[in-house]
Amino acid sequence: MTVLESTQELGLADDRAAGPEDTPRLRPRGRGRRRGQGKLPGARIGYVFVLPFFLVFGAFSLYPWLDTAWVSLHDVRLSTYQQQSWVGLANYRELFTSSFFWNAFANTLTIGVISTVPQLVMALGIAHLLNYRLRGRTFFRVAILMPYATSLAAATVIFLELFDSRLGLVNWALHLVHLPEVDWQGSRWPAQVAISTIITWRWTGYNALIYLAGMQSIDADLYDAAAVDGAGKWRQFLHVTLPGLRPTILFTIVVSTIGAAQIFGEPLLYHNGMPDGGTQGQYQTLGLLMYQQGWTNDRLGLASATAWTMFVIILLAVVSNLLVARWRTRGELR
Repeated sequence: MTVLESTQELGLADDRAAGPEDTPRLRPRGRGRRRGQGKLPGARIGYVFVLPFFLVFGAFSLYPWLDTAWVSLHDVRLSTYQQQSWVGLANYRELFTSSFFWNAFANTLTIGVISTVPQLVMALGIAHLLNYRLRGRTFFRVAILMPYATSLAAATVIFLELFDSRLGLVNWALHLVHLPEVDWQGSRWPAQVAISTIITWRWTGYNALIYLAGMQSIDADLYDAAAVDGAGKWRQFLHVTLPGLRPTILFTIVVSTIGAAQIFGEPLLYHNGMPDGGTQGQYQTLGLLMYQQGWTNDRLGLASATAWTMFVIILLAVVSNLLVARWRTRGELR
């Protein structure tokens, strides 16, 4: 018998003598450990870093949001805020039967449309031009962002002087080409066009930079393939740039819709800080109406009902935009 065979026989004999109780067993990995053991040290410290955000959000966003809903169901006066009386949906019924609300809603809709649509179209064109290799591209990118960085009060005062009915440069230019002068403050549509011009001037460059960032993220090979197929610049823009910018365009539409529903500063300053939106309310928006009801008419309950109505309008507009975009995407995939 060789040494190897004798060693194997001794090993088998020891195993038989040891029995099943003495045989070491392999435990599944992870059993028998204490709960929480094996995690990275300090993994819960991340909650400490995000806690300030939730505290600020709860104190300045969530609580006022819920408190506004509660106040909208009461008759609350600014002078006697602690004396609240339950009225249920009476504030909403008064709001929806008021001609001032529907006038403000119509003005908000028209000013939002005539300021948002040209704004996004021009921003898309400017971004398309800046996407090419032009001399001084950095200067032009900074220049188009300057209106956004300008103070709202300063911009409104400047445009108020430009659209002045007697001494404004706009009427002076109309007079040079033998066109009739326009009352840019007393008339309904001219006043709304003037306010929309301020909004368009301030936000076009901001949206143009967003579109430019989206264009630069599109793969350049797509443009090369389109050029090989004989597509010119216009067809490349339609079939390569626009499809690649679809998420970005949807984002700007949603953000612009929210901003249009909350128009406040431009019409307020355009009428020298008065919240009535002109002598006949020709450009009073929902934001101005809410401010007027709460701080001028001493009706905080009605102002809170207006705020919640604005929230529902914004929510419906955003959801409609998302549904339309999803429906068009599904239609193209088919």
